[in-house]
Amino acid sequence: MQQLRALIFDVAADLPQTGGLVETLKWGEPSYLPKKKCVGTTVRIGPSKIKDYAIFVHCQTTLIDEFRHMLPDNFYYEGNRGVHFNVGTPLDKERLRLLISNALTYHQRQKVKSD
Repeated sequence: MQQLRALIFDVAADLPQTGGLVETLKWGEPSYLPKKKCVGTTVRIGPSKIKDYAIFVHCQTTLIDEFRHMLPDNFYYEGNRGVHFNVGTPLDKERLRLLISNALTYHQRQKVKSD
């Protein structure tokens, strides 16, 4: 989970439109959201009921569906809310960067689509 946290901060550093990150607890789990309002959605990390740990996004977004469509066999997905991992299995950081980036800019990207 520490590697996911570091990756989230690393991705956010490349996204100036977020204004940085707010790190907080939601449902008792580390959660990260852009400082600027209406830019992105929360990314949360925590223990998984399916595997060892997971990265979660808001279930009413299309993020997991989009990610699953692009990379159907690369990750273990849970519905429309999470990607799950096992301890000891290396993270595919390059591909996860895309999910994190898309989450932290979700609302901004949705606005562009509708314009």
